[in-house]
Amino acid sequence: MAKSQATFMKKELEKKRLKKREEKKERKEERKKNATGGDLENMIAYVNEFGEISSTPPPPKKEEKQD
Repeated sequence: MAKSQATFMKKELEKKRLKKREEKKERKEERKKNATGGDLENMIAYVNEFGEISSTPPPPKKEEKQD
């Protein structure tokens, strides 16, 4: 009797799955390598007294003491 074709098909499907998984892993690593970074310092935006968004913090204000 001949071997069933189901085992051959299962092997081929498993190969395809593994290949797809490897390609996905490579794409993920490529994206990670090319990422610009998500540091907190890069994401902070400041709003000045005129309501404009800037990347630099406003100068510190000197508070007047009230007696």
